[in-house]
Amino acid sequence: MIKFREVTELLLLVALIFACHASKKVSNQVLPAFDIEGHRGCRGLMPENTIPAMMKALELGVTTLEMDAVITKDKQVILSHEPFFNHDITTGPDGKYVTEQDERNLNIYKMTYAQTQTYDVGLKPHPRFPNQKRLKATKPLLKEVIENVEAYHKLNGGRTVFYNIETKTQPITDGIYHPSPSEFINTLMNVINGANISDRVIIQSFDFRTLQILHKRYPAVKTAALIEDFDKRSFEEQMKALSFKPTIYSPHYSLVNKELINKCHDQQIKVIPWTVNDKAKIDELKALGVDGIITDYPDLLK
Repeated sequence: MIKFREVTELLLLVALIFACHASKKVSNQVLPAFDIEGHRGCRGLMPENTIPAMMKALELGVTTLEMDAVITKDKQVILSHEPFFNHDITTGPDGKYVTEQDERNLNIYKMTYAQTQTYDVGLKPHPRFPNQKRLKATKPLLKEVIENVEAYHKLNGGRTVFYNIETKTQPITDGIYHPSPSEFINTLMNVINGANISDRVIIQSFDFRTLQILHKRYPAVKTAALIEDFDKRSFEEQMKALSFKPTIYSPHYSLVNKELINKCHDQQIKVIPWTVNDKAKIDELKALGVDGIITDYPDLLK
C-alpha cells in the first residue's frame, strides 16, 4: 500500500515536472500566415536600421521588422548591420564621408554609445539604393526602436508587429568586434525581456552558436537559421549542425525550390527567404509556397 507521504511526494514531483514544462512552452504569438518582413526597416526607401526606416516600414504594412544588433563598449545594444561604421552610409563627426580604409577602425564594440551618436548614417547617398530618402540619422538603441514601434501601434489600432533581430557574431571576431555568443545573447535578451516583447521576437543568425545558446536559455523565443547562398551543405547537414528545429529556415532566395520547402514544412519549419527585391521573383516564391519574404522594398508586397 502506498503511504500518504509517498503520494504527496509523487504529486509534488508531477507538479514540478509540469511547472518546468510550462516554463518552456512555445510562445502563443503566432506568426502571420504570410510574413512581410522589411529588411533593415526598408533599406530601399529609407536609411537602413534607423528609426525612420522602421516607421516607414510600419506605414507600408509590414508584419515583421527585420534588423541587426551589435553591442557597444558600454554594453548598449544598437542597430547596425556591421560591427563598424560602413563607408557606404557613414558621415564622420567632421562632416566628411568615411572611407573604406577608415571603416574597420571605427569598431562599435570599442566605442561607447555616446561616441556612436557622433556619426551620421542617413545623409550619405547609398551607391546601391538611389531611391533612399536622405536625412540625418544615427544608429539607434534597440530599446529606443522598440519604444517607438510600440507607441506607433498603440496610436494606430494596436496591430501586432514582430521583430526579427540578427545577432552579428562570428567565431573569428569573438572579443574583437563583439562579446562572446553567451554574453551577446544575455545582453540582447535583457533588452527584449525588459520591453516585454519576447513572444513577438525572432532571433536570427548565420552564427548557429548564438541560436543554440538562445534555444537552451530561452526555448520559447522563436529562432531563424540564416543560410548563405554559398553554403553547400544539405538541409539535413545544416539542421544537424544547428542541433534543434528552428521556427524558421531563412535561406538566400536563390536556394529556394519546392523540394526544400516541402522538407521544411514536413518538420513544421517555416521558409522565409532573403533578400528579395524583384516583384516577379516575389510572386514566383509565393507561388512555390514560402511563408514570407524579406525585402528592402516592402511596398512591392502591398
